[in-house]
Amino acid sequence: MILDQSIMQKAEVLIEALPYIQRFNRKTIVVKYGGSAMVDEELKKQVIQDVVLLKLVGFKPIIVHGGGKEISRWVEKTGMEPHFVNGLRVTDDATMEIAEMVLNRVNKSLVQLVNELGVKAVGISGKDGMMLKCQKRYSNGEDIGFVGDITEVDTQIINDLLEKDFLPIICPVGFDEDFKTYNINADDAACAIATAMEAEKLAFLTDVEGVYRDFQDKDSLISEMSIEEAQEFVSGGTLGGGMLPKLQNCIDAMNQGVSRVHIMDGRIPHCLLLEIFTNRGIGTAIVSPGEERFYHAE
Repeated sequence: MILDQSIMQKAEVLIEALPYIQRFNRKTIVVKYGGSAMVDEELKKQVIQDVVLLKLVGFKPIIVHGGGKEISRWVEKTGMEPHFVNGLRVTDDATMEIAEMVLNRVNKSLVQLVNELGVKAVGISGKDGMMLKCQKRYSNGEDIGFVGDITEVDTQIINDLLEKDFLPIICPVGFDEDFKTYNINADDAACAIATAMEAEKLAFLTDVEGVYRDFQDKDSLISEMSIEEAQEFVSGGTLGGGMLPKLQNCIDAMNQGVSRVHIMDGRIPHCLLLEIFTNRGIGTAIVSPGEERFYHAE
């Protein structure tokens, strides 16, 4: 009997994924979901399919999502103009009201997509269970309104949901000591939650392919780097766009116990599966000492 080559290739893909499934079975993975993958409906479905598959093969995924583009769209609909200072949204009372409304709307749409695939999801914000406590954030001393820095993460509600086999989907809205509502940068929220949960993996879906040695040279993508190498990039000041704070967030999370971080292009279909379950991966993996050989082996 002669088997079709495509069938054999499917078997090879599954075998390649096996050691990763074994290694991370019952481990927590935090997926920071944002960028274009949240706007394109087909990409959105593929990301959710990836996360559901991670859960069904034994991972314990947690989604932390943003919604910046959607918030800006609704701010403009009300006749206001979005305003940013050093990449942070200036959030007055009216903008905070819109942001919370939009983030909760996005949150429940993601819950629905997960539920449609047969996995039970629960959507929450950082205000639920008093999860994300924060303090007012300033940008180089400038008051930018209701933008928060996380000071404390109470993981009880997340642990309860995971224990009951739910998939938590979290939007980055928190509260301060006076219980005022604050908008939180989704990258910051994902890192804080991953740290508090002692996550094995933190995966960032972005609009770039990963970390480049030279951003102008698309052949210089770094498949794997250590924390020390990542710190050298941050200290060197050569990173552009939003990669500098993102990489610093990754370093901080790993220094506080997260084992490894993946930065990948969310515009690539099924990027999560390709990065996590294949030897070469497609993005940049930042790994702890001693873990290098497990990732992206030739």
